[in-house]
Amino acid sequence: MDVEFPLWLRTTHLLNFLLLGILIRSGWEILASLPRLWWRNDAKPGTEWLRFTRQKLPTEEGVYTSLMDERSMSPLLALPGRENIGLGRHWHGLGVMLWVLNGLVYVVLLFATGLWKRIIPTSWDIFPQAWESFKIYAGFGTPALEYFQPYDALQMLTYTAVVFVLAPLMILTGLAMAPAIRSRFPWYVKIFGGPQVARSLHFICHALFAIFIIMHVGLVFLVHPEYNLPHMILGIEANEPQYYAQGFTVALLTIVVVIAILIGLSYWSLADRPRAQRFLVAVTEPARKVFLNWMRSRMSTQKVFTEKDLSEYHWTNGLPPTEDESPQWLQHRENKWADWRLEVGGELNETTIELSLDELKEMPKQQYIAVHSCMQGWTATSKWAGVKLQDVLALLGPRPEHANYVLIESHGLAQVMYDNRPREPFYAVIPLRDVYEDDTILAYERNDKPLDDHLGAPLRLRVESNHGYKMVKWVRKISWVADYEHIGDGRGGTREDSAMQAFNGRI
Repeated sequence: MDVEFPLWLRTTHLLNFLLLGILIRSGWEILASLPRLWWRNDAKPGTEWLRFTRQKLPTEEGVYTSLMDERSMSPLLALPGRENIGLGRHWHGLGVMLWVLNGLVYVVLLFATGLWKRIIPTSWDIFPQAWESFKIYAGFGTPALEYFQPYDALQMLTYTAVVFVLAPLMILTGLAMAPAIRSRFPWYVKIFGGPQVARSLHFICHALFAIFIIMHVGLVFLVHPEYNLPHMILGIEANEPQYYAQGFTVALLTIVVVIAILIGLSYWSLADRPRAQRFLVAVTEPARKVFLNWMRSRMSTQKVFTEKDLSEYHWTNGLPPTEDESPQWLQHRENKWADWRLEVGGELNETTIELSLDELKEMPKQQYIAVHSCMQGWTATSKWAGVKLQDVLALLGPRPEHANYVLIESHGLAQVMYDNRPREPFYAVIPLRDVYEDDTILAYERNDKPLDDHLGAPLRLRVESNHGYKMVKWVRKISWVADYEHIGDGRGGTREDSAMQAFNGRI
């Protein structure tokens, strides 16, 4: 038996192959929901440095939603495909957790067993040697077998870069796009130059990983396969033809099985999207509780972003209510919100109160500059001003004994229902940890001006530690609820009911 490729090494490599497949395919699904990349953080149409669509966008705000820009990918390519950004993000989150765990096991065992010397150079001679290997590969040749111990110099440098540079950068840029990280540690996002820079760097890392996988797997079959395959696949050192045949067969079958599993995950998800959502939420929620849910927004206290960071353009996801959807909202707008009232209270409260826009403005004002992030990928930095949600709820008196969530209802309707039933009124349910954040407000101003219609006039919710889909626009009512099981489809919001996102939007 040969100790150069022990079982743990082969096992972590196999898992890495599968998990990177999940990450890359779910990453394509996420990218397809907004197939554009920017270096500027307002994601202004026409300023992309790279796009994967021929669709041209209008430059006027409020006439085009980000869902209109979403592209549909085949389940053969994306996970799960067919415009399912929520499930794509779920699979991406699960893949990240398992990939990081597998990577930690690999690195720990690499140093514990001394095998780190195989991929980490210990001499500067590695660079001229790597250059010689590069010239041989560029000429479609193969370095002699004696240069592989078990890798040649160029492969060693590549593996070192992938394991200790590319993978960490992938993780760090991914964290910079998480709303919980952004709201708790806004300085961290600014290190990368903003969320869109982090997103672009994340995509570049994603592309490099895809290229590396193709080259890495290809070299196994093309460079001394009679030596590589028995070593890497079977874990033995032998030159007999039968071992090469066995190694080749096992390697090929493994690739086929992994691809079949990845495609199977897509069709399993699409066969019953709510079931897939429940499964993915259940297996990822423990990690969210440990690593993300404890974080509290500090946008109003840290003041990392300034007026110099304010965005020139702000996307929207959803258009203002129409006559068919909410004639009341249109009437209120016609009257310049003079007769508009926010209804506060519900079954858990003995009384219900109504507040005018002027009454809300008379309450203590909370103001801060924050980055709005949509789960599709666009961002915008704005100065938001309004009244704390907890202050409005306090007008009802002490929190009811069984109140565990706050229900926010909108004048607007959902953009689409996944099962093609009639569009329903938009709502979101907010857990207590978000309700009592100082940066959870009912905003009536953006950039020192009343809210624009397309951004939620006259009042919208801001929950800075979540994605934008939880920040209900055109708010008409808020109330305490004990649970959300009997509200809508019982998943915590309109987007969740459509299996387009999880109840928790912190990743």
